[in-house]
Amino acid sequence: MRYVVMVSHGQFANGLKDALMMLAGQREDVIASGLENGKSADEFAQDFEKTIDFIKQDDEIILLGDLIGGSPLTTAMNVIHEKNMDEHCIIIGGMNLPLALTTVLMKDTLDKETFLQQVLHEGQTALKEFKIENDEDDDI
Repeated sequence: MRYVVMVSHGQFANGLKDALMMLAGQREDVIASGLENGKSADEFAQDFEKTIDFIKQDDEIILLGDLIGGSPLTTAMNVIHEKNMDEHCIIIGGMNLPLALTTVLMKDTLDKETFLQQVLHEGQTALKEFKIENDEDDDI
């Protein structure tokens, strides 16, 4: 099985998972874990290890983290490496809802390279400035 595992500072990953369940339906293959305020990276590592304990050695993990180089992502990567599961792992930092939704919906339908291109494209193109135009001048 291919799992989407999201890690973040605070409750971001859990909130993102909640939003994903609204859009993609309830899924057993989406997991979220957050580094709670006041907890150490070592405590997060223990919690994260318990969270992914059921994932088998031959399963695949798509690891999404909120910040590249942040404690949740680097700690999760270390735990996955210690469990010798990194051979079957895709890691993406800088997650957002469009990237996560595309990951969940496309993870089982595309080869690895096409999958990576598609989800990264979705995550990047979702970022745009939104301007509200003032129509007052038209009313004069």
